[in-house]
Amino acid sequence: MTQQVPSTEPELAGVRNFRDVGGLPTVDGRRVRHGRLFRSGHLAHATEEDAAFLSSLGLHTIFDFRNAADQKLEGPDVELPGVRNVNLPLTDPADGSEFWKMVRDGDVDQLRGHLGDGKAANRMINSYRTIVRDRTAEHAHVLHALAEDSVPALMHCAAGKDRAGLSIAVTLLALDVERDAIVADYLESNATHRRYKVRRNGSSEEARSPEVMELLSPLFDARAEYLTAAFETIEETWGGVDAYLEQGLGVTPEQRERLRERLLD
Repeated sequence: MTQQVPSTEPELAGVRNFRDVGGLPTVDGRRVRHGRLFRSGHLAHATEEDAAFLSSLGLHTIFDFRNAADQKLEGPDVELPGVRNVNLPLTDPADGSEFWKMVRDGDVDQLRGHLGDGKAANRMINSYRTIVRDRTAEHAHVLHALAEDSVPALMHCAAGKDRAGLSIAVTLLALDVERDAIVADYLESNATHRRYKVRRNGSSEEARSPEVMELLSPLFDARAEYLTAAFETIEETWGGVDAYLEQGLGVTPEQRERLRERLLD
């Protein structure tokens, strides 16, 4: 039985960047079905009211793309009765741990050295490229599960922007959603009420000065150039989306059609 999803987006107190991906158009004139595919930031701080709302969605599976370091920092997701939780880390726990410690604790000179002159944006672009190129097993797992039985599904990472954003984008590519619509959905993470709060230790004015926040902004922005870099990597590595799905992720045309049956109107 299909769950009824509110027509207005809920305001969740402890879960940021939640949204239903329903309504996005495909190249052949169909649309992603509402109430089947959701995305968000982590669920570790969900309130009882948040959990009640999430439970009302009739979720089958929650895909958590955080690594062990993320889970140690934020905590485990709240448990929702009857919902399967699948953890598929899309980054290594040790990868960048010192970098993110510097982001939280570093002084302005350290931040200038590591993030200034386009270094922060380049780091994000390289991260997107690496995840698409190297994490094919994880993205294959998601698409195979969705084709088999795992909808309605919620995908999340820490902020719901990068790792979840990429996994949602890969899913939408498999559904033949219009490329501009995929990018537009991704950029919704920039809305003020969705953005992940920048964590900086220290109470001095310098800790969150305008210069510091400007240096950090590429790490916390959703930028079209990041997702475009992922799409370019698919073209460069596999020659196109169809080959990426079939050769890179092992998704057969039959499985792709099942995905469309489950997720499209």
